[in-house]
Amino acid sequence: MYRGNEGVTRDFVATGVVVDGDRVLLLLHKKLGRWLPPGGHVDAPELPDHAAVREVYEETGIKVELFADYEPAGFDHALARPAGIQLEDIEPGHQHIDLIYFARPIGDTTLKKNDESLGIGWFSISQMREMGVTEEVIAWSEKAILAVNSKQNH
Repeated sequence: MYRGNEGVTRDFVATGVVVDGDRVLLLLHKKLGRWLPPGGHVDAPELPDHAAVREVYEETGIKVELFADYEPAGFDHALARPAGIQLEDIEPGHQHIDLIYFARPIGDTTLKKNDESLGIGWFSISQMREMGVTEEVIAWSEKAILAVNSKQNH
């Protein structure tokens, strides 16, 4: 945890926006009461891209590979580059620095529910809109669907 100059605490978290065709994997978060992609804290000394893969598996039972829109150019220790990084206000005085990765499932896509979520499923963008998913999650989902599907079709 990092404490900034302004007295705000910050944790690094990793999120996996998992795409299967035209659907994205979402959880109904128990504490927040919102539909979100799976993710959670990066545990020291864990690497952020490993955290994203671990969190998806722990929260859903789905094994994933991260989608990278670039080749690491032969570097042995290159990490998967997140699709984006955003700052999220969690509660007064506490924020998350969220590294957002796009991913696709490896093998079985049967979901398992966990104790941190009230629901889980694969949803299309139109279903997300009907469910009241936030525009931020929908925007990330649209970007992930486009990126993962365009790469798979080449």
